[in-house]
Amino acid sequence: MLLIQCPWCGNRDQTEFSYHGEAHLKRAQDPQQLSEPQWGDYVFFRTNAKGLHYERWRHSHGCRRWFNAIRDTRSDRLHITYPPEQPPPDRQEFESEPCGK
Repeated sequence: MLLIQCPWCGNRDQTEFSYHGEAHLKRAQDPQQLSEPQWGDYVFFRTNAKGLHYERWRHSHGCRRWFNAIRDTRSDRLHITYPPEQPPPDRQEFESEPCGK
């Protein structure tokens, strides 16, 4: 069982949460000006990083609020969770931590 730290509710079982993809994506200022291939890239292509990854989550069976997290895709460890309005923490401070700890 994986415990996830909701920024508002504290530690909860992973079954209370929903993963919603990559965090901090920038939407085009004027999407009407994008070509179909450019729009397809925005909609369908995401970073598939091995290692630390910024992600969006929702506490769907709790407070129902959105939050962001940094998760290591090699170990499935969530290093930190934070509210969406907060700027992303620097990944480098988590890079030196051993995988699986």
